[in-house]
Amino acid sequence: MADQASHGIGGLTFDKSKRALPNEFNVFLALVLIILLFEALGQILPYMNGQSMLFDFNEARDGTILNMARIKIIILQVAIIGIISLGVTQVIISGGIDLSSGPLVGATAMIVMSFAQTELVNGNPNPKAVFGLWAMDLPVIVPLIVGLLFGALIGSINGFFIAFARIPPFIATLGMFLICRGISQWWTKGQPVSFPTPEYAWIGTGMMPVVWFIGLAILLHLIMRYTVYGKHTYAIGSNEEAARMSGINVRRHKILVYMIASMLAAFAAIVLSSKNLTAQAGMGQFYELYAIAMAVIGGVSLTGGRGSIIGTVLGAMVFGVIQSGFTFVKLDAFYQLMAMGAIIIGAVVLDQWRQQRAAAKA
Repeated sequence: MADQASHGIGGLTFDKSKRALPNEFNVFLALVLIILLFEALGQILPYMNGQSMLFDFNEARDGTILNMARIKIIILQVAIIGIISLGVTQVIISGGIDLSSGPLVGATAMIVMSFAQTELVNGNPNPKAVFGLWAMDLPVIVPLIVGLLFGALIGSINGFFIAFARIPPFIATLGMFLICRGISQWWTKGQPVSFPTPEYAWIGTGMMPVVWFIGLAILLHLIMRYTVYGKHTYAIGSNEEAARMSGINVRRHKILVYMIASMLAAFAAIVLSSKNLTAQAGMGQFYELYAIAMAVIGGVSLTGGRGSIIGTVLGAMVFGVIQSGFTFVKLDAFYQLMAMGAIIIGAVVLDQWRQQRAAAKA
């Protein structure tokens, strides 16, 4: 009788010892371990006086022992950058990189807020008005369309230079990084734009950024997993030449990938400016690096062809817990920047190690 583990073709057998857990499980396990680490530090460090980061054992709030206020802060901290990371994820899976998303947030916020202003502030003319009355109290759909179209334009330019001019993604998006930062500073000569309409302000009120992040994450997960677009993105990132030989229009697809990424960054700018009720030229600083870090921590390979939206969402949560944990243990801001830089480097090193390990098993 044949061995039950045998597949019957070429004598292949199933070896349970080589079965690997999904990468998302490893990210989730890392998230749990990081939470436990900060909880332990809260008990060990003398100046913490036995505080807990995510739990409140002294007083149950909202019928739970969880510290819901801190949990909401953590989720809100990562929601807006998380929206950007969803777009960055599919760019990296396709074998590219996008460094322009951070400055694009600043440029889009300045432009969009100019079309989202209300005419009167406390009964007086808007002191931050950019245009005339024709641009005041416009329907909320107008600034939304303006922002998404601007994002699509920037993304199509990135994609065109990468797909047709064959410029390396790093260089093309780095150039767009500077262009977008210049646009944000030029738009109103560096002056902030404020006082949006109530309808526009609603977009980022309360926990709405989290709602947008979760909704877009579900949508992108379904697209990447179950549609032709997703399959082509993975195929191009795995082997671009093979994808081209199989009939995929690689150039057109790359443009579409960068357009979607930039539109997500533009939408993140809309949510951010709505949440803050103002737009400033410096918005989005370091967002592109944080978004890339979330994706890489979540298991997206910088060499392309591997990763998932679920992993990126978990990576965003890891990132948020680390940021909140640093604040919890009262780590100074400059040390936090150093630590976050080390974490980004560590995430890339881990990705390289995963690639070498996978190649060794092949």
